[in-house]
Amino acid sequence: MDSKKITIQDIAAHANVSKSTVSRVLNDTTPVNEIKKKAVLEAVELLNFQPNYLASGLAGGQSMTIGVQTQKIGSPFYDSITHGIIQSLSDSRYSPIFVDGRWEPETERTGIQTLLRRQVDGLIIAGGQLPKQQLEIVKEQKPVLIVGREINGLEENCMFVNNFDAAYRATKYLIDLGHRKIVHVAGIFLHQDAIRRLKGYQCALEEAGIAFDSELVYEGKFDGPSGVMAVESMLDKGQEFTAVFAANDMMAFGARLALHRRGIHVPDEVSLVGFDDQVESAYMTPPLTTVRQPAFEMGITVGQAMLNILKHEPYSLPTLPCEIQIRDSTAKIG
Repeated sequence: MDSKKITIQDIAAHANVSKSTVSRVLNDTTPVNEIKKKAVLEAVELLNFQPNYLASGLAGGQSMTIGVQTQKIGSPFYDSITHGIIQSLSDSRYSPIFVDGRWEPETERTGIQTLLRRQVDGLIIAGGQLPKQQLEIVKEQKPVLIVGREINGLEENCMFVNNFDAAYRATKYLIDLGHRKIVHVAGIFLHQDAIRRLKGYQCALEEAGIAFDSELVYEGKFDGPSGVMAVESMLDKGQEFTAVFAANDMMAFGARLALHRRGIHVPDEVSLVGFDDQVESAYMTPPLTTVRQPAFEMGITVGQAMLNILKHEPYSLPTLPCEIQIRDSTAKIG
């Protein structure tokens, strides 16, 4: 039978159920008796029925799309989040539409407006720098969830990790190994993740009775070249250090390269810690000790939460734990 001519009536007749039952199964709106649900799904498969979700969605005032704006396409951390979102939507009727914020507030605003013009049913924003006031305006128009960012006053809409605690524990780990001169390659100072990781680093030093030295902090841009420039800068000005804590793995990779170029061995002479636990981290030479962010799991959780919102069902956005993945790039001093 030609699948283009198959209708809900055909499915209902084959499954020996009503059209409304077929509709409830296909739209997953209300529970259906398992025997009837199985009969409908078997009929759909047998007759190769292809439901037009877009048409049915528009008829119900929906586009059946979820807009996703990521902080930067190509960033391993945010790409892992988006892969989780894709996975969470794979068995639903909704399709994601992606735009790239490129770490620029103006580009973020433009991207969100593009998604709103396309009549997406909900928005998921991964990271970004848009201020709370602008996000609240968007929230009045569509359901909005923010992943990878903590915003005071919008906690119920945000999913994030405890960046302060994770950075504190990473720094404390180095301190417990005997390190006292620890370089921190920070992220962009205006970025909330960078701010909280810097504060965690400072707190661990203070708790251990180690004076904070701003000369050991370098503002990076969450990219590889920042790690290179941070280490080069420290070495060129004769700054002494025995460990480097980078605010993400990309900067740790850059730091590793700079140390290698100067003939400094990791971890024999300098210990190195990253943040994110990118897949590549385990294959660096030596394998990188880093803080694991559950990015993929965050994407799955926020995607499912958005589906729940669109079904008018309860949702939760738990703060997922970070864990230090201890590998070969760190060692005791002395």
